Amino acid sequence: MEQILEVKDVKKTFHLSRKQRKIEKTDQKKKVAVNALSFTAYPGEIYGLLGPNGAGKTTTLRMIATLIKPDEGDIFVGGTSVLKTPIEVRKNIGFLTSELKLEDHFTPNYLFDYFSRLHGVDEKDIPIRKENLFNQFGITDFQEVKVADLSTGMKQKASLAISLVHDPDFIIFDEPTNGLDVLTAKSVTDYLIQLRDEGKTVIISTHILSVVEKICDRVGIIIDGKMKVSDSYDALVDKGYEDLETLFFELLEEGDDHE
Repeated sequence: MEQILEVKDVKKTFHLSRKQRKIEKTDQKKKVAVNALSFTAYPGEIYGLLGPNGAGKTTTLRMIATLIKPDEGDIFVGGTSVLKTPIEVRKNIGFLTSELKLEDHFTPNYLFDYFSRLHGVDEKDIPIRKENLFNQFGITDFQEVKVADLSTGMKQKASLAISLVHDPDFIIFDEPTNGLDVLTAKSVTDYLIQLRDEGKTVIISTHILSVVEKICDRVGIIIDGKMKVSDSYDALVDKGYEDLETLFFELLEEGDDHE
């Protein structure tokens, strides 16, 4: 099967301010967030990046989404380089992060139309697409409510719908269930499965083991910016690992042993 995502030996280093060095409890002025990272993803699968906080998951997704550039290596989405033609990559991806903040003074209805036109969605398709997504996430009754007055869960669902206005084939979600109540989290994970079943590629980052076990076809475990394991959940079990939790903590302890 032809891969839709190829991450090839990417590295990303950040300069640390004095305040950041204090928070990190380090004297180092630079931090390697992602180090020689490689993995692939295919159409019709959910690939989960699993790792503790600070492992490099969000940095990796931001590089895939063309928000930041890798210092070394390259990333290809549908054969298109994020370094050479980032605008073309952006046309074909949807990206949702907890850092995405919708403007408080506007309504989901207005924002959906605005971002649809920004993405070049045909005018006749906008109301159809909106109706489908708003019904999917229960946004319809709140579509004329200002974002400032929406609940946290409804804001997340509105953000999700708006990130998918252009019906992308490649979808990136950073911590898709973070901070959501049980019902909202289930509606999000159910929709991710639906996208996968439609043949789309979904990449998620999470530190929640149960989310990976429930919805991911393959998982990559990142620790200290390095890919430790990348395989299907079933393959990991077949290799003798009792469960994902056992493997994760084994790898985490190995990382601590090398500090």
